[in-house]
Amino acid sequence: MLLQFALVLAMLLQVFAAGVSIKLTRVTKYNVSWMLISAGFIIMAIRMLVEFLTTISDFAPQTFREVFVWLGVAVSFFFAVGVFLIQKIFKYMKKVEQEKRDMEKTLLNAIIQAEETERKRFAKDLHDGLGPILSTIKMSLSSLTRIEKDDQTKKILRNTDMVIDEAIKSIREISNNLSPHILNNFGLNKAMRNFINKINYSDTIKIKFSSAFEDERFDSNTEVVLYRVLCELINNTIKHAEATLISISLEKSPGKIACSYKDNGKGFDINKLSPTQHSGMGYSNMVTRINSLNGSFNLTSEKEKGTKASIIVPV
Repeated sequence: MLLQFALVLAMLLQVFAAGVSIKLTRVTKYNVSWMLISAGFIIMAIRMLVEFLTTISDFAPQTFREVFVWLGVAVSFFFAVGVFLIQKIFKYMKKVEQEKRDMEKTLLNAIIQAEETERKRFAKDLHDGLGPILSTIKMSLSSLTRIEKDDQTKKILRNTDMVIDEAIKSIREISNNLSPHILNNFGLNKAMRNFINKINYSDTIKIKFSSAFEDERFDSNTEVVLYRVLCELINNTIKHAEATLISISLEKSPGKIACSYKDNGKGFDINKLSPTQHSGMGYSNMVTRINSLNGSFNLTSEKEKGTKASIIVPV
């Protein structure tokens, strides 16, 4: 009785497996493999049926022994060829996945380049459009100050002139933050030193910067991404870490740029950050930018032990 139950169960499983294989022919490439495997399962189910009949009747399969042998050969052939073709399916899936990743990286690069192009356009419009207008107003006010005799009016004009000076200065800073001309003209090393010097002048935090590069230039996209990511890390430290010291180093590696970042702030538990917090701190933005360069970005932090970041990008 147990043997009969086992044979029936085996038949049902083989028929079910054959049905699944037939279903897979509609959704995968190289579907001949699933047809062959389905045929193999069906033949095995037929053999199980014959074995089952011998347990409940006088049916003698010995008379079909040669047929059974050929059926066994056919099953082996179907499974062998089917498995070989399944290997091709996995290779094809791997190829499709790689093409998908390449397409995603191409799209990311296009988005980043479009963002930088728009930043440059906006910065140019501010600098070349609004800047000259304010400068013209400043010249007119200076002329009025020389002509006007009333002290009170002169005071108002001088105050207005000071406000315009501040506005011109703000426009220059905004334009430079949007698209640093030093980065475009002189490269990553000098752009980072210029950015860091401005922060060090404020005496709110000390930033130590060392670089193995002098006037060496890289692909513009690589320079822009590294500059944006490092500036984002510095801004996060200033806003959230309550740190007094930041250390940044750029080092050469065969075919790569290796960057290390460290602060002595209060740190945080990365594992407890929600997706919203990740986004708010620019974490996902930094990871996305580095991934677009086929690089790696590793951020670690512990409470009261500061934050560290390691960035490696190919050049």
